[in-house]
Amino acid sequence: MPKFEVREFISFAVVGVINTATYYAFYLLGLKGLGLAYMIAHFGAVFLSMVISFFLNSYVTYKVKPTLKKFLIYPVTQLVNIVVTAVLLYLLVDGLGMSSTIAPLAALIITVPVTFVVTGKVLKAA
Repeated sequence: MPKFEVREFISFAVVGVINTATYYAFYLLGLKGLGLAYMIAHFGAVFLSMVISFFLNSYVTYKVKPTLKKFLIYPVTQLVNIVVTAVLLYLLVDGLGMSSTIAPLAALIITVPVTFVVTGKVLKAA
C-alpha cells in the first residue's frame, strides 16, 4: 500500500473514532434525552454526524477543499452505508435482541472499510 494511503487510512480511522463518538452522542441524546424511537434517533444522528464527517474527512483525511458539489454528493454516496447500518441495526435489535444502546457500534464496525473506499473516491474525484 503506498505511503499516502496508509496516512489516509490512519487519518480516516481517527476521524472515524471522532465521528462514531459524535454519532453515538447524538444517538443517545435522541434516544435517551429526547425519548425518540431508536430508528428516528439513528437517522437524526446519522445526518448530524455526516455533516461533521464531511468536513473532517475533507480537511483532515483527504486534504481536499470542501465544495458545495462534494457536500451534495457526499450523502448520496453514503446512502449504501446508511441503509446497511440501518438494516444491521434492525437485525441486531429486533432480530437478535441486542441492546439498542450497543447495536449501532456493532453495525458501524462492519461498514467502516466500505466507507473508507467510497469516501475517498468521492472526495478526491468530485
